Amino acid sequence: MDLGVRWKLHGDGRTPAPGAVVRPDERLSWPRTFGLGAQHVVAMFGASFVAPVLMGLDPNLAIMMSGVATVIFLLSTRGRVPSYLGCSLSFVGVAAVIRAQGGTSATVTGACFVVGVALFLVGLAVQRFGARIIHAAMPPIVTGAVVMLIGFNLAPVTASTYWPQDQWTALLTMLVTGAAVVCLRGFWSRIAIFLGLLFGYAVSWAFDRIFGRIHAADASGKVTDHWRLDLSGVGKADWIGLPSFHGPSFQWSAILVALPVVIALVAENAGHVKAVGEMTGDPLDDELGTAISADGAASMLSTAVGGPPNTTYSENIGVMAATRVYSTAAYWAAAGFALLFGLCPKFGAVVAAIPGGVLGGITVILYGMIGLLGAQIWLNARVDLRNPLNLVPAAAGIIIGIGGVTLKFTDNFSLNGIALGTIVVITGYHALRAMAPAHLRQEPLLDSGTSAYDAPGDQPASS
Repeated sequence: MDLGVRWKLHGDGRTPAPGAVVRPDERLSWPRTFGLGAQHVVAMFGASFVAPVLMGLDPNLAIMMSGVATVIFLLSTRGRVPSYLGCSLSFVGVAAVIRAQGGTSATVTGACFVVGVALFLVGLAVQRFGARIIHAAMPPIVTGAVVMLIGFNLAPVTASTYWPQDQWTALLTMLVTGAAVVCLRGFWSRIAIFLGLLFGYAVSWAFDRIFGRIHAADASGKVTDHWRLDLSGVGKADWIGLPSFHGPSFQWSAILVALPVVIALVAENAGHVKAVGEMTGDPLDDELGTAISADGAASMLSTAVGGPPNTTYSENIGVMAATRVYSTAAYWAAAGFALLFGLCPKFGAVVAAIPGGVLGGITVILYGMIGLLGAQIWLNARVDLRNPLNLVPAAAGIIIGIGGVTLKFTDNFSLNGIALGTIVVITGYHALRAMAPAHLRQEPLLDSGTSAYDAPGDQPASS
């Protein structure tokens, strides 16, 4: 059975020829391959470390399970789809809502586990029926709206939790991170979030030395005099040790909040597979279902032991595009490095010590970027918002999701925020489409332009 763990040496193993690419089944020399693997780890640093901290989960376990998830993905796709799987930022808002409702870390990971199951089943369905079913159930207007409301739902977290802890550090971190994203080029632009974190660390340390303790809210929300950067936990942490594990706990209210994220994860995986296929020149449409199922399985395993769910990382696509090296051997090396980092509690303590003000500056940009990815989906699909069939359900769902509107059924059950907004977008769109006059239903759901994931000759006839 071919598991994609054998690679041919590309050229002399040193530098690819001008215009040449190192394909997934090729590799450079092992020292260079390990170096590229380390580069991939650095590229995913910012999001993979920030996300579990924002979710209240162990960053050491998150990094370790990202390595395990990457191995599962590479084996499942038989080395055809080079990718790194890291902690998904799409779940940050879900975790914040669940914790605001009194949920624990076990409740968060339990809800995310169910999302992993749903994603795995979606992948199986895509393998069986083709990617056209994704578009039929979740056309771009729906997918974009859900991604948008997931991102913008996080705005109150930044405004009320992180920014007040140190507004001036947050402001400086935001400005520097934004400048790094826009002004830097190539690989450095891909790690702009990580560079912003380093800058925030340095500013917090400097402000502590210059101005002393700050009188502001701490991580618990209590106003006290405290150091901006508290590294006391780093000194107490061991150099080598296992991260903390815990089992999931399942609550319907938390699960309903988390399930809409499946839509964002499907969109991320589909975009990743198409992008890699275009860059390598190897059509990977037949691997879409496998990639989605592998992501779901990896997320199930991670959340079962207390880690965060995972998804494919666009930061690492950027590294591949910059280096033109698509070798999956580099990703195996990256997974190995991630496993080693996960076994270093001292490293996790450094990550956990990120000052609240720094997170405030980072999340202003990060959360906004997540939300605006929804708008990018609309632009790419040329969604016509002048059409009320598109405009009405998206507008209603986004306001409900961002504003935290609640629909109460009983004293013990209600829908609100992300869950209610997603339901309104999906059901509203399909219900209105069924009732809308023909001139508003401009294109059939199963049109030929949306089945590009499927094999030629396996496309439905336009109706």
